[in-house]
Amino acid sequence: MSTPPSVSAMPPIAENLQRVRERIAAAALRAGRDPAEITLVAVTKTHPWSYVEAALAAGQRDFGENRPEEAHAKFVSERPQSGTAAAEWERPRLHIIGPIQSRKAKIAYACRPVLIHSIDRPKIARKLSALAQADGGLLDILFEVNVSGEESKHGFSPEELRQALPELLALPGLVSHGLMTIPPFDPDPETARPYFVALRSLRDELAREYPDCDWSQLSIGMSHDFEVAIAEGATIVRVGSAIFGPRT
Repeated sequence: MSTPPSVSAMPPIAENLQRVRERIAAAALRAGRDPAEITLVAVTKTHPWSYVEAALAAGQRDFGENRPEEAHAKFVSERPQSGTAAAEWERPRLHIIGPIQSRKAKIAYACRPVLIHSIDRPKIARKLSALAQADGGLLDILFEVNVSGEESKHGFSPEELRQALPELLALPGLVSHGLMTIPPFDPDPETARPYFVALRSLRDELAREYPDCDWSQLSIGMSHDFEVAIAEGATIVRVGSAIFGPRT
């Protein structure tokens, strides 16, 4: 992991969180939605535990990490367990939001995440299912979909997901709750809208086809486009730089 920044370099995390929350609430109200429907996941990738502490002190509870090994080091190995003020706060809720290599599946499972957003192929779903079965546990998951077809992006194509779903939904130990996507990056947030609409439409189609499953969650939107995502049905937004500043 990178060397933690000095205390003087820490951004105003509490103030940034408040601004992001206000923007989430305003975007929800413009869309005729209840702001309480939207979960803010503060993405702490590359940032030190001290940043997590500052966000916890400001009332943030949901945090996202891309890499299982960094997530485990930060939220399991390094997180203060006792004897500190941080131990008195509610336990942070960890989300794994990045792709999981097969050899990192055990680490991802050991993080005990509240939600894995990035089930992007049957192989990793089978691995996590086996780990959950062996442990007698359950993992809450989302399926990542590459709606843009961009080669650099992870995720099922919509057709691949349709074909794989009968097997995926039958895997023991995994409980699916919806879909996630990452659109191609563009500074103009409006360019992401068609991809968010496509994912919502796919979710609605799958909900009709598999009505006994939970399709309530859409994990879409990041620092530069989360307001557009909320307008298009996001229930989870993943915000990093708008809270913690540039990645170290």
